[in-house]
Amino acid sequence: MPGRSAGAKPSKPHYAGHRARLRERFLKSGGEALADYELLELLLFQALPRGDTKPLAKELIRKFGSYAEVLSADAGALREVPGVGDAVVAALKTVRAAALRLMHDELMDKPVLGSWQALLDYCRAAMAREKTEQFRLLYLNLCAVDIYVR
Repeated sequence: MPGRSAGAKPSKPHYAGHRARLRERFLKSGGEALADYELLELLLFQALPRGDTKPLAKELIRKFGSYAEVLSADAGALREVPGVGDAVVAALKTVRAAALRLMHDELMDKPVLGSWQALLDYCRAAMAREKTEQFRLLYLNLCAVDIYVR
């Protein structure tokens, strides 16, 4: 091969070991220690088992504006980004669905008047980035002044 001396080993790509280092940092310090694109990289590891996911993670955040907007983006809009296929869309949508289920389960059939912020956070996460207008029913128990999410 031109430019390579006989017996020389091929050089490793610049991102060699990056996945292991990022995963270790996440396990040691948690998601708060990572930038949005790094958390997105970890997620992309599941969908793209080989290669450098950092450029794709950064491009997704550049295009959509934030980690939350990437997770909430329409599947068609996501597929317009080079490198995004069904596996990436499924991974992103799975995380969003899991987050909504967690928030919903924490609020379901429990009085939340003492936590208006939790209620607002749930409504914002569930509806804020939807293209179609939605509504939720909040049942008020005026005697006990409790609110239940259904």
